[in-house]
Amino acid sequence: MTDTYQDPQINLEPIRTAGVLAAVEAQDAFRLHELLDPLHPADVADLLEQISEAQRADLMSLWQGAVDGEVLSELDESIREDVIDAMEPAALAEAVRDLESDDVVDLVEDLDAAHTETVLDALSDADRAVVEQSLSYPEDSAGRLMQREVVMAPDHWTVGQAIDHLRKQDDLPEQFYHMILVDPRLKPTGYVTLGRLLGAKRAVLLADLAEDSFRTIKADEPEEDVAYAFNQYHLISAPVVDAEDRLVGVITIDDAMIVLDEEHEEDILRLAGVGEGSLTDRVVSTTKRRFPWLAVNLVTSILASLVIAMFEDAISAVVALAVLMPIVASMGGNAGTQSLTVAVRAIATKDLTTANVWRVIRREVLVGLVNGLAFAIVMAIVGIIWFGSPMLGVVLFLAMVINMVVAGFAGTVIPVILDKLKIDPALASGAFVTTVTDVVGFFAFLGLAAVMLL
Repeated sequence: MTDTYQDPQINLEPIRTAGVLAAVEAQDAFRLHELLDPLHPADVADLLEQISEAQRADLMSLWQGAVDGEVLSELDESIREDVIDAMEPAALAEAVRDLESDDVVDLVEDLDAAHTETVLDALSDADRAVVEQSLSYPEDSAGRLMQREVVMAPDHWTVGQAIDHLRKQDDLPEQFYHMILVDPRLKPTGYVTLGRLLGAKRAVLLADLAEDSFRTIKADEPEEDVAYAFNQYHLISAPVVDAEDRLVGVITIDDAMIVLDEEHEEDILRLAGVGEGSLTDRVVSTTKRRFPWLAVNLVTSILASLVIAMFEDAISAVVALAVLMPIVASMGGNAGTQSLTVAVRAIATKDLTTANVWRVIRREVLVGLVNGLAFAIVMAIVGIIWFGSPMLGVVLFLAMVINMVVAGFAGTVIPVILDKLKIDPALASGAFVTTVTDVVGFFAFLGLAAVMLL
């Protein structure tokens, strides 16, 4: 008997997708179930996102009753409504029935009112009340992120009492990491990990096993602050409390890390001026999202062109200026983007604060100066050899040093100022930094040339 070996370097995803589409085209429901049923919900969601809208509709009509709640929760928000529309009410009810409350909230919060009502109608009265209460919290808050299924015990219990209590429960969460300790007013006082709980003798008090990492999270706290706390303090789970500090839910590390990943992705997309979106978005919505920042870029480009127009006589007299001036602006722009990226990331992780901002600014300016001197020497030599003009080399040298220093300064200061003004630095910094480096680069180069070469 030989073992089956699968080369880990081979990507089977295109093969699997082709097989699924072939089964759909042939209307072979048995083959479709054979291909999709063994897959992880995240893989099924990826496949549904990668095929066209028409192919997805055909697949859903042939695969009726097989989409579970985990697949729905893994789907990109932009196609969830299409998939829900294609499901029978009974199948939808079955799909969402076994989801944790936080997954149901995540599922419905981005749907329109009609689709939200469809999903809520599929829940039992008790589950619906829990989900509606979570939806009453502010968007992107801990209250939306938490799950209401909590494993708790009075803080005066022993290990034996806690274990006996757990054994009697038939509705424990699918995954949990701590038993939360509460006082008679349902205020969390600590938590015990399952490992310590199972490893201790029955007579030991739970309070004696409480972890030092215990901390609570307010239900209205922004979810990015929640993700920061999990990452900063290495939390596995954390109880969520209301305004009176009473326990209302729990957030686990998997949900916190999803938020952290989304924050990183959002920053990357916004730095590029494309905002939030996905490959499944339609042309109209994608165009609307990108258009405003392209318009801003057009305005900033006009400003740079106006600076160039101020020195058209110098450019006409010394044609080499037209050849070399994009180099100064481009180097400054790249240096500014480097400083900008570092600053935006540091602001997001709360590493850049009022206590160290001037030290960071000074460092970025000095880095710009050193890099500017190094590349300015290279370009000065190139300018002299290329055009045979030592003074042109000097102009190029000075302009590049000035722009690189300004780029380091602007790339750090502009995100900090925008953050103080409550404007997302990831979204708005790029246009401003590019404008500064373009304008300063052209003005320094052409201005020095007008003074020193004419």
